[in-house]
Amino acid sequence: MIENFYPNPIVVQRLQAGPLNAHIDTFAQQLFDEGYALWTVKYSVRLLADLTTWMQQQGLTITDLSELPVHAFFQNRYQSRRPHRDDQGILKKLLAYLRTEGIIAAPVKAMGDPAYASMVQAFQHYLVYQRNLAPSTIHYYLNTVAHFLNQRFGTQPPNPDALCAQDVTGYMLQQARRYSAGQTQLIASALRSFFRFLLQQALITTDLAQCVPTPARRCLSTLPKFISTDDVECLLHSIEQKTPEGRRNYAIMQLLARLGLRAAEVAALTLNDLDWDVGEIIVRGKGGRCDRLPLPYEVGQAIANYLRDGRPSCSTRCVFVRHRAPQRGFVNGEAVGTIVRRALEQAGLNPAHKGAHLLRHSLATRLLRNGASLAEIGELLRHRDLNTTQIYAKVDESALRGLALPWPGGEV
Repeated sequence: MIENFYPNPIVVQRLQAGPLNAHIDTFAQQLFDEGYALWTVKYSVRLLADLTTWMQQQGLTITDLSELPVHAFFQNRYQSRRPHRDDQGILKKLLAYLRTEGIIAAPVKAMGDPAYASMVQAFQHYLVYQRNLAPSTIHYYLNTVAHFLNQRFGTQPPNPDALCAQDVTGYMLQQARRYSAGQTQLIASALRSFFRFLLQQALITTDLAQCVPTPARRCLSTLPKFISTDDVECLLHSIEQKTPEGRRNYAIMQLLARLGLRAAEVAALTLNDLDWDVGEIIVRGKGGRCDRLPLPYEVGQAIANYLRDGRPSCSTRCVFVRHRAPQRGFVNGEAVGTIVRRALEQAGLNPAHKGAHLLRHSLATRLLRNGASLAEIGELLRHRDLNTTQIYAKVDESALRGLALPWPGGEV
């Protein structure tokens, strides 16, 4: 099969004689299926041929591959050749493929101590199976903990038992000076989870979770950021639907504006979540929660148009797919937020907040002003606690006007 991508018999012979022989066909086909151009696949095959020749010269087998041998290969290669822009990305994808297949070990963390790697793996297991957190939250928690330990121990192997309250409060004060109260709260939550895990595993004897200060964030102290109904309609109409990417973006904006989905929930939608027979959509929200919502005609039509005339032909079950290689679903909600920001700019709108949550707030505000109750809004937005929905009461000007006392000396 490799001849389909690189018919040069000398290159094919080098590949078939090397340690990557058993995986070249599958890897090349994967690149092609992900939407990479044929010339990119051909260049990848040629690069792998050079890699396999170098591995043979060094006496390396496929199980020896990792970031360090790849780095050594590039150092050797660039002594006689100019770097190519795709080199790093191709071999990064090769390593990811081999790890997915279980051929080579997982990457070594920045802190190469085996005890640290084992601790992080156990903490990740704790977040998945005991806390049932979303993948994006787990990723954020792991990065926060890695930053904290790296700042505390540097290049030395981390010793949890050496941690003290001063380490925790000092770190939190430093982060509070850099980030908003909301971001600082997320950092505090990550550290508390980590310290509770360490205590559970008897890796520390003091409950350091109690030492993590709580950032001051006044409940209901701010107004929800929203745009008017006219601006929402202007935003939707500004999206060009003549291109596949435009049809995708329009369907995404419909889900955000009409159903109030979160960015991560849009990114997580799969083809199995669309029940066309009954006109419903399954939304996978925070904490593993699944809800069935009615699929309005306008939203369903936008999604159907994209699936029929815009979505690339690929193996992923994700509804929304990248239109550049690799053609796969969005990793998280950041791509959805980027789509919203670009659409706002194209529509000539410049609200203070430009993320995907802007449309969720705008939907809730419009429903409230049209007479919907807070309980009904909370049900649509899938809030677990009605207190979360109460912030929208602050934008109900007609209801608040009736509560205002007459101004002394003013007209009765």
